[in-house]
Amino acid sequence: MVTGRNEERVDPRRHPLLSLLKRIESRVLLILLGAATALWAFLELADEVSDGETNAFDRQVLLALRNPADLNDPLGPRTLEEAIRDVTALGGFTVLTVVTVVATLAFLFHGRRRHALVLVGAVALAQLSSEVAKALYGRPRPDLVSHGSFVYSGSFPSGHSMLSAATYLTLAMLISSLEPTRGTKRLAYALAVLLVMAVGISRVYLGVHWPSDVLGGWVFGAAWSLLAWLALLRLGARPTPPRD
Repeated sequence: MVTGRNEERVDPRRHPLLSLLKRIESRVLLILLGAATALWAFLELADEVSDGETNAFDRQVLLALRNPADLNDPLGPRTLEEAIRDVTALGGFTVLTVVTVVATLAFLFHGRRRHALVLVGAVALAQLSSEVAKALYGRPRPDLVSHGSFVYSGSFPSGHSMLSAATYLTLAMLISSLEPTRGTKRLAYALAVLLVMAVGISRVYLGVHWPSDVLGGWVFGAAWSLLAWLALLRLGARPTPPRD
């Protein structure tokens, strides 16, 4: 039967729900691509470390941070070395545990159970995978210089670098998903990146990790942060639309 009416067509570019779904799916694909790239970079770096191809680079960078007259003496005054020890503690198990617990409680108090679950899951899985990777590769710690901090596990990947990346980047992502202003979102990511970089550099400065250990920790931790972002989207948490 011909009714004489033209069926109304919905323009997906103008329909808000369809437009939102399209953006979400595109975001999921980009996050998956980013996580896969980070994991591939880690495996490639691990292969080069196992073959000894990073030895020259590692030695050059490590020695560049030491006094040529005394390799057991890091560059800079004693006060700088003490400050670096304080910085490296920001990526330690105790501090990251406190940060995770406080952030988790804050999310729960504000009714953000999905956010709390994602944070705890990302940190726990990063910790577990760090221990597995250290045992799997079994790389010795640097022996060119004395260690400026206590060490008790394998060298690759850097646990401080990996866990700080997984914790701070994931936390920045969760905070950003709740904040409406672009400035706050950018500040959260900027502070997270600054903390992660500072912790990683401190590990090399103190002579407890090779530079390639830190790079491996960074990319592996970033991969967990990206997977946490994906988990948040799959759990149905709606990000707050940004506004200037």
